[in-house]
Amino acid sequence: MYSSTVPWKVLSANVGVGILTPGWTLDVVYPDFAEPRSFVLDVVFDSPFSTIPVVHLGLTGFDMDRRESSRITVKAMNVTEFGFQAVISTWDASRVFSVEFNWLAIGA
Repeated sequence: MYSSTVPWKVLSANVGVGILTPGWTLDVVYPDFAEPRSFVLDVVFDSPFSTIPVVHLGLTGFDMDRRESSRITVKAMNVTEFGFQAVISTWDASRVFSVEFNWLAIGA
């Protein structure tokens, strides 16, 4: 029995976004509006995978207003062979000025 093997491919990077990033609004709180607020960042792989990889995100830093609770999530969405969207969210009265995260993509 013969089976061909496909070598693993691993890509990673550190990303920082915040108030100087165009479209960033997570530092703005609207009165009486507790719904989640999100910022979406398109991440493009340096070279595409042959299949959809597994993507892991890890929060490595943030700058938030100290007067309110710190509420933040970072998720990988819409993963393809070419990249993914990093969705950074907060809610209630939290004000996020910047976020840093690492991502790791593993696939073939």
